[in-house]
Amino acid sequence: MSRDMEETMTFKVAQEEKMGVRQVLEEVQAALRERGYDPINQLVGYLLSGDPAYITNHKGARNLIRKLERDEILAELLQNYLG
Repeated sequence: MSRDMEETMTFKVAQEEKMGVRQVLEEVQAALRERGYDPINQLVGYLLSGDPAYITNHKGARNLIRKLERDEILAELLQNYLG
């Protein structure tokens, strides 16, 4: 398998599809409910404090929500609430 030293090899890293805020919140909400937490209270605690301990590790919910910026979540919530 001799390769020409002039030939350029390429390497492509698979890009993770970015989930939308709504989808992340729905998955986090489901994980919190499954563990017996009130999703609204837990999400408010997280949004106000920035402490990811408010979000369960169940089903990777904590890692999932940390992929979003808190201001991005708040902007999406306000946009949907105010229309």
